[in-house]
Amino acid sequence: MRPPVCILRTDGTNCDVETAYAFGKCGADPRLVHVNELRAGSAQLSDHAVLVIPGGFSYGDDVHSGKILAVELTSFLRDALLEFTARGRPVLGICNGFQVLVRTGLLPYARLGEISATLMANDSGRFECRWVRMRIEGRSVFTRGAEGRTVTYQVAHGEGKFYTSEGVLQELEDNGQVVFRYVGPGGDPARTYPHNPNGSLNAVAGLADPTGLILGLMPHPERSVETTQNPNWRRGEGGDPDGLPVFRNAVRYAREM
Repeated sequence: MRPPVCILRTDGTNCDVETAYAFGKCGADPRLVHVNELRAGSAQLSDHAVLVIPGGFSYGDDVHSGKILAVELTSFLRDALLEFTARGRPVLGICNGFQVLVRTGLLPYARLGEISATLMANDSGRFECRWVRMRIEGRSVFTRGAEGRTVTYQVAHGEGKFYTSEGVLQELEDNGQVVFRYVGPGGDPARTYPHNPNGSLNAVAGLADPTGLILGLMPHPERSVETTQNPNWRRGEGGDPDGLPVFRNAVRYAREM
């Protein structure tokens, strides 16, 4: 069985095809679905096993990155989203998708409409596009079996600094909701630039909701699904691409459902 995956796109989305390729490579049936199709009813979110909001610059990142798409989802697709998550179906947000999930309230607590964190402008004051190291931690269906691994993904964002209150941050740490954390060459959490590319508190690169079914991260796993995508592959450093476990686990979980 090839689980159907909704790759949600809209004006400004630009990583949808790469994300669909990654899911297809891992045995899913990826479907590029425009948000207007869901709003019009010509496509149904309930017909899919996984929802993915890929990277890009939805609506040109006007107002705030991911804000307009987040408002669109909470205003016009609220019931569909609530039903989808209530049925235990996984949701993945990559880069702009992570920003959208935070601005809908689906992250970090899966409370639609309740915003308790943000992703703000990089401390560097510029767009960061390069490869970074991260350690996989926490609990998420997307990273099962990969906990403790150090992976290398590409970042490409101007607003990736995770910020929240001290109380929320401590709760996320205590609950094991931090799933990806920027690390330096020695494996310690990267508190400072350049190994922390944006200044995220506690070096947070990605986090899950309390169930582990909703995951958002700023770096791009879909850009690390082929050996030749690794910048050092000619030196024999490719191996099994670091991004594949995210998509394999999502497909495996969908099949188990």
